[in-house]
Amino acid sequence: MIPIKNPKEVERMRQACRTASEILDRVSELIRPGITTKEVDEAAADFMQEANVKSAFLGYRLGHRVFPGNICISLNDEVVHGIGSQRRIQYGDIVKLDIGVIEDGWVGDNATTVPVGVVDERVDRLLRVTENALARAIGVAHEDRRLGDICAEIEDEARRSDFSVVREFVGHGVGRKMHEEPQIPNYGKRGIGPRLRPGMTLAIEPMINMGTSEVRLLDDGWTVRTADGMPSAHFEHTVLITKDEPEILTWRAKTQLK
Repeated sequence: MIPIKNPKEVERMRQACRTASEILDRVSELIRPGITTKEVDEAAADFMQEANVKSAFLGYRLGHRVFPGNICISLNDEVVHGIGSQRRIQYGDIVKLDIGVIEDGWVGDNATTVPVGVVDERVDRLLRVTENALARAIGVAHEDRRLGDICAEIEDEARRSDFSVVREFVGHGVGRKMHEEPQIPNYGKRGIGPRLRPGMTLAIEPMINMGTSEVRLLDDGWTVRTADGMPSAHFEHTVLITKDEPEILTWRAKTQLK
């Protein structure tokens, strides 16, 4: 069953998502050549402490594995779930920041990809296509539409640019837990899947690769990289389904809808 939030619960989600988006903005501003990914992770932890919230990722368990970072920070061909380390960010990198917080028992979840300086033209296009795929997916997230409409919109946008979508990792419902029903693949068919209902809160997150859709898991048990070593981009918003237009709960000043 897909959880439906009542008005009081929606307001709690709004607050958690607002905090998550504010922290993501602050962390994004730190990205520059020479800073280590661990320093970025530690700064995010400080921002969370200031806001009196907890990381939704730190200590997250998957089987016997426990995630050790406060945020996910993934560079270049790393798709998702990268862990802060002594690695230094370089000019021309693209840095994926995925930040989730828990505020008063509710989760806010969002992500962006930050280019460091001037990046290759095709890499820049990858970022624009991925962000646009998110915007298009949100644009069809209306009451009585099907979940497959969201999924197909992302896949179609990637294919138009000869890029590929990651299939092993998906978006998801979000609320009291980081991962609720439904799963939201970045591929699918229109007109299939559950109907969207007001009160659903969905973390929609296109992960699009420049080359193959295939990925591999590193020995740390978390970091996911593209199988061919080509770049990957990732953008995410938590979205509320309403009786009218979809509401982006993690709206940021830099959010662009096209």
